[in-house]
Amino acid sequence: MAGPVGLAEPAVAAGDHPGSPARPTGRVVAKEGLVVRTGPSNRYRAVGAKRYGTVVGIACRVNGQRVKGNPVWYRLSDASYAWSSERGIVSEGAEPRWC
Repeated sequence: MAGPVGLAEPAVAAGDHPGSPARPTGRVVAKEGLVVRTGPSNRYRAVGAKRYGTVVGIACRVNGQRVKGNPVWYRLSDASYAWSSERGIVSEGAEPRWC
């Protein structure tokens, strides 16, 4: 893919209810931004993008297509339910659970 698709807003990373534990979060570190997809491979349809520096909520992680040698992808917790390679996101705080 030549570049990011449409840029999406940051995800909400807090729990669903006041007092619930915060969900794991990550920060987009890919300088060109990050394309998010419907599954853990670049063969899945692109559904948007996240800008460099955006904080995203992470629902869980899964092994998928290797990107620069790393097979771990994050399922984001925003409404898109898209996946993004761990190589473009640095996890902050709690380690995401496996899906």
